[in-house]
Amino acid sequence: PGLPVVAGGRSAGARVACRTGAELGARAVLALSFPLHPPGKPEKSRAEELLSTGLPTLVLQGGRDAFGRPGEFPALPESTELVEVPHGDHGFAVPKSADITESEAMAVITEAVGEWLTRLAG
Repeated sequence: PGLPVVAGGRSAGARVACRTGAELGARAVLALSFPLHPPGKPEKSRAEELLSTGLPTLVLQGGRDAFGRPGEFPALPESTELVEVPHGDHGFAVPKSADITESEAMAVITEAVGEWLTRLAG
């Protein structure tokens, strides 16, 4: 009791966190692999869910995520940060041929989340 809550999830869970974070009294939203659109259907954007959280939001997105690559995201409000996981797919897996290992990709995620949470607490 009394501790700040961050609503978060991955993929569909990220959408739910975006839609319900403010209602739950969360301090912020953490969206891992936000499904910006169904694969191959960028015209069916779900950006409004992300843009309307009303809370500080951190999005971690794989660089080759079929549900939306970082470059496909619209302009984000100042309270929303987008961090790319290089070569990551929707599950943040990286191909063996990538210039980053799976461990390094996970480090990108944990470092970004840790730094973001520290700024929120500040």
